[in-house]
Amino acid sequence: MRAAPTILHLDMDAFFASVEQASKPSLRGKAVIVGGLGPRGVVATASYEARAFGVHSAMPMAQARRLAPNAAYLVPRFQLYRTISEQVMGLLRELSPLVEPLSLDEAFVDLEVAGAAWDETSARLVGGGLRADIRRVTGLTGSVGLAASKMLAKIASEQAKPDGLVVIEPGTERALLAPMSVRTLPGVGPATGDHLRRAGITTVGEMAEAGEDELVRLLGKAHGHALYAMALARDERSVVAERETKSVSVEDTYDVDIHDRVRVGVEVQRLAERCVRRLRGAGLSGRTIVLKVRRYDFSTLTRSETLRGPTDDPAVVREAAARLLELVDTTGGVRLLGVGVSGLADYTQEDLFAQAAGEGDGGPGLGEGDRDGEGGGEGAGAGDVGGVVEGAVGERRWMPGRDVRHAVYGHGWVQGSGVGRVTVRFETPGSSPGRVRTFLVDDPELVEADPLPLVAGGCGGAGGAGAVGGVLA
Repeated sequence: MRAAPTILHLDMDAFFASVEQASKPSLRGKAVIVGGLGPRGVVATASYEARAFGVHSAMPMAQARRLAPNAAYLVPRFQLYRTISEQVMGLLRELSPLVEPLSLDEAFVDLEVAGAAWDETSARLVGGGLRADIRRVTGLTGSVGLAASKMLAKIASEQAKPDGLVVIEPGTERALLAPMSVRTLPGVGPATGDHLRRAGITTVGEMAEAGEDELVRLLGKAHGHALYAMALARDERSVVAERETKSVSVEDTYDVDIHDRVRVGVEVQRLAERCVRRLRGAGLSGRTIVLKVRRYDFSTLTRSETLRGPTDDPAVVREAAARLLELVDTTGGVRLLGVGVSGLADYTQEDLFAQAAGEGDGGPGLGEGDRDGEGGGEGAGAGDVGGVVEGAVGERRWMPGRDVRHAVYGHGWVQGSGVGRVTVRFETPGSSPGRVRTFLVDDPELVEADPLPLVAGGCGGAGGAGAVGGVLA
């Protein structure tokens, strides 16, 4: 443990929903819910106004609609979120070379290593300056926690929400933790929490009093030792600048169970293609192909095949995924499919042969290394790559929340669509709440558009619709 609160944890406030509110003046101060809008979609982020109704992330979207029927329901605009995340992470890297991103909207920063902070006063000044810089650059708010360890810094940022700063002074940690629920500690999920509760342990203080031997008896050696150390506020983990990602994958959840075996096969082939595009985009290849199938009864099966060498060849990945599908019984229906590649490297099997030939001629040797990749989430699909989806009868279906531009009325966003019409609200981040107009879905004057910067002069959504294509088949 350090002698000063020089580990900072930043957590952007309701990030996806806050971006949408900042982008759409008519939604500011209102309940906004971002996520998959199909019958089996889940909530990605809910604004604080929506949370007042009991809506939270990972909740089924159908349940959210029952709790907050009048909220604005929007599909995610991941490219815009990534652009803003890069701005925020850039601010963090100006403070220290040791920045450990946990997600698009969350990261640890070691302030001590670069001399940015050395005591409580300097750390508090840095945290306050960071919050001001984030608001200036992005127009958004973030909550900051400062402590002598990563665990406590994260707890502090939770206490700071929304839009606050909390510093945990060294020496006060155990007193602070004692009355907190055991669920506060990382690694204590619902099952572990229930197990401890049945043993009469509900707070961190009670966990510390129970002793290490009792926790080992209840939870096993590794888990018991780790949680006892946390209960005593011991956390020696360092901030790690690079987090190694083990795989690249994509998944789709289907609104209706797929029963047709041929259709399942087609979906697997499509997912394999998407996975390879993501793999190549990261400059990676991989040796192990993984197929994930969640069946109608929620049972989840995974099958994998390891190749002789790494590949980024779509045909190889498709064929391997098809072989794996033959090993899975899909009788009864499939609700989710996923294809992934692990055993990552920055060269391919074909490179090995080429370089081996080069070595015979005195060419260069081999180099090998792992890099970060991306994981796919349940519900990721067409909604992540475009604002318009081709409907079943050739009709364009405009996704709620997507950016559009009209030849006469300018920039706006899709508020809803159906029965051959699309409703658009015309407003920009810097305007007042705009007017709503309705058009035919195939109006030639209405087209997809890139997101606008949230702050005047800031970076826009460079990877918006124009970067990924227009109408999807």
